[in-house]
Amino acid sequence: MPEKGPRPLRADALRNRERLLDAAVRAFSQAGAEVTLDAIAKDAGVGIGTLYRHFPSREALVEAAYRNELEKLCDSAGELLDQLPPAAATRAWMDRFIDYVTTKREMADALRLVIAAGTNPYAQSRDRLLAAVARLLGAGAAADTIRSDVDPGDVLAGLSGVSLAAGGRDQRDQARRLLDLLMDGLRYRPHG
Repeated sequence: MPEKGPRPLRADALRNRERLLDAAVRAFSQAGAEVTLDAIAKDAGVGIGTLYRHFPSREALVEAAYRNELEKLCDSAGELLDQLPPAAATRAWMDRFIDYVTTKREMADALRLVIAAGTNPYAQSRDRLLAAVARLLGAGAAADTIRSDVDPGDVLAGLSGVSLAAGGRDQRDQARRLLDLLMDGLRYRPHG
């Protein structure tokens, strides 16, 4: 008899899980690592038992919330390319990257709990981010709107620099200006 994997979640259970993850990000970003799991469950509109069915510990919830934010950011590259021309999709994704890093920074205390418990929530982050950037750059190069000689790692380093210099929620205007400069450097300019 073949081994069975975990059963897919029912639609209502999936909605509950998503609400819990969204509530956890808000709570760990705003109130820090010490926020109660009861408060997160209440914000998500579910009972504490539902929270524990999905996430057996605080650390599991923090890690899942962080990974969910990473997944949403990386998946948004394709979604943006479906909706916008490649250069506009790339620039829009850059804004989302800054939001992601700001949230990660705000969740730092909670993420330290996960690391202290022996798990590395960042294990696949760089690879996933590089793949999203490469997808955006590739689409832009194919459309002749983004240079084809740009290394995704360089773009990721530039985005990280912007997030360090202007990643606070009160620095959004400066972050936008810096991202516009970065984007201007990526634009394809035909010779001649």
